[in-house]
Amino acid sequence: MRILITGGAGFVGSHLADRLLARGDDVLVIDNYATGRRDNLVPHHNLTIVEGSVADADCVDDTFAQFEPEVVVHAAAAYKNPDAWEEDARTNALGSALIAQATARVKAQRLIYFQTALCYGLSPIEQPITLNHPLMPYGSSYAVSKTAGEGYIALAGVPFTSFRLANAYGPRNLSGPLPTFFQRLSTGKPCFVMNTRRDFVFIDDLIDVVERAVDGQGNGGFYHIASGADYAIKELFDATVDAMGITLDAAVDVRERNPDDVFSILLDPSRTERDFQWRVSTPLAEGVARAIAYYREYGISETFTHLRLATA
Repeated sequence: MRILITGGAGFVGSHLADRLLARGDDVLVIDNYATGRRDNLVPHHNLTIVEGSVADADCVDDTFAQFEPEVVVHAAAAYKNPDAWEEDARTNALGSALIAQATARVKAQRLIYFQTALCYGLSPIEQPITLNHPLMPYGSSYAVSKTAGEGYIALAGVPFTSFRLANAYGPRNLSGPLPTFFQRLSTGKPCFVMNTRRDFVFIDDLIDVVERAVDGQGNGGFYHIASGADYAIKELFDATVDAMGITLDAAVDVRERNPDDVFSILLDPSRTERDFQWRVSTPLAEGVARAIAYYREYGISETFTHLRLATA
């Protein structure tokens, strides 16, 4: 198939591109490299890369018209500065609107989107969170703009699947606690962990279900990609220390969360498990070890977060 991936040089997009290229699909990637890495994509005879922004209407329209994708996977997102509201709105809301309209114009078979679990707010009213939970994305610009983007995807009149994600991790991930832990521990800097819990999904498990959606499995609409179990961030830190083979001189400092952070994000994956015949299969310790091996080989020059920095 001809598959267009926005944000295809990023964490999720590049892993999906690798999977699709390996099976023989033609893949076109749009990325502006704001957070993606150029070394995430290896040159391939079936891969075309367009350097540009999804918020650039001319770039989007021309690329779609020339490539005529059969499937569109919209993975591009702005998330690296919690105060960059204009950029969040431009990329996550306007960009999604442009991608949705372009997908409709070329009559693609389906459109796949990635939504943040923060769409449910900082104080979810149920645990685990079901797909019936009301949308309350008012805790961050990232959540507000990503939820607006999801609305445009649903409005376009194209068959769509929107995956609301637990915390994905693994090689090439540059956001969240794991790469931050590695970066600080490997340079001898002090670390702290937040008193929060998260549901972690290894990237290969995530790509397994996305690949099935690309091929038309599922019944469309909204899904969770999650394991259905949450871990304390302290457990992730301990797994990182173990994978790095280091011994700490003192116990890590555990801090209370900031107001823009949620205590636990635990999603109910039952619809996904049923419709896609899928379950998370990678243990946390194994996934962390594979991520650490990547960081050691390729290095980390910068990490990103949509959250404000925790105070001492």
